[in-house]
Amino acid sequence: MSSRRISPPTRPHRSWQRARHHRRDKSLARLCALMVIAVVLGIVTGVLLPKFSDHINDLSGGYHATGAAATAMQLLRVSDIVPTSTKYDRASFGFRETDVDGNGCDVRDDVLTRDFSSVKFTYTGSCIVQSGVLKDPYTAQTMNFVRGAKTSAKVQIDHVVALENAWKSGAHAWTKAEKYRFGNDPYNLLAVNGSANQEKGSASAAYWLPSNKAYQCSYVSRQIAVKTKYRLTITKSERQAMLIVLHGCPHQKLPKE
Repeated sequence: MSSRRISPPTRPHRSWQRARHHRRDKSLARLCALMVIAVVLGIVTGVLLPKFSDHINDLSGGYHATGAAATAMQLLRVSDIVPTSTKYDRASFGFRETDVDGNGCDVRDDVLTRDFSSVKFTYTGSCIVQSGVLKDPYTAQTMNFVRGAKTSAKVQIDHVVALENAWKSGAHAWTKAEKYRFGNDPYNLLAVNGSANQEKGSASAAYWLPSNKAYQCSYVSRQIAVKTKYRLTITKSERQAMLIVLHGCPHQKLPKE
């Protein structure tokens, strides 16, 4: 019986190894190039997309709106100038420092009484709200309010046109009486979910709208009505945001006093 000699396993040829490494290097180079292109495209998109979107919205009619609210908005003066001569002073609006109706309560309790259902007061004859039910316009949530150190802030009073927004839109030049009138005007005040109010801050319609989409048209129309009443300005971005909202509700009216 003859035996066959078994040859040791052969190693890959060095030229084949070099070719494999070369292909891997080319793949890595292509991957790096693609990543660079993606970064560049991201930067270009970030710069050009807002302008492109504005142009598309304009051509497609996204900035076209009809109705009483839209008409009133078109009459507001557009200005992107931010006052620098004076620093914003929230306290100058005197929020909750007036009692126009003379009932012994400040405007917070007056608004809670107006916006709540099932209102109960601290005692008979009082105007201080102890509890009530709020159908929050900003979130569409139903909130059961009970006055207390740990619970009262869950419902807050929002200035629909924020005080800082009003300041930048012309209120900085008002008299003390005019600022107090604006800061405590029920026409510009709503009882709302505290978290939503904090989220909004002093943002205009260009940067914040209620998460409850069913209320967005009413929200924007109230801002327009308040700015019309007090002859405040709007910015270009604010105007565009309002137009986009009002485009979806062509018969939107201004709220009554």
